[in-house]
Amino acid sequence: MKKITLLIPLLLLQSCQWFDAKAPDKEELLQQRLKEINWNEVSSYPSVAECNVIIDKEQRKECFFETMARLVQERLDNDTISMLYPGLDTIKVKVKVHADARVEFEPGFEKDSVRYDTVAIDSIIKSRLVNFPPVEPAQKEGVPVTTEFILPVVLNVN
Repeated sequence: MKKITLLIPLLLLQSCQWFDAKAPDKEELLQQRLKEINWNEVSSYPSVAECNVIIDKEQRKECFFETMARLVQERLDNDTISMLYPGLDTIKVKVKVHADARVEFEPGFEKDSVRYDTVAIDSIIKSRLVNFPPVEPAQKEGVPVTTEFILPVVLNVN
């Protein structure tokens, strides 16, 4: 019986060491997590309704870019841009999808572009690309973020 009574306090002392383990430092965990995040790529790309059913990240990205190019092209196809500037067959449109799901379009021209009236083309593009279908913003670690990309749009010259 004496052995049991001596053994119980020893076990209790030993078990206290289990509770003495230190919790990981919050700052250390934060730094470790920040190193794991790829800051150059989003977790999920922007998307439109018709691409939401696709699970694969790369296929969903392709679907989004193809759909955006098609929608922009459809809105600019029968426009005065191709009539005013018959030599202009492709416009690079900078698309900015904001974290709050707003979409902005801006034509991209070479810095020394004097062959075209960039102000007129800019106003035509902005007037035609209103009321665009809803676009879900890209996400980084579950948080919506703003993304920009250049979309080459081929103008159909009739």
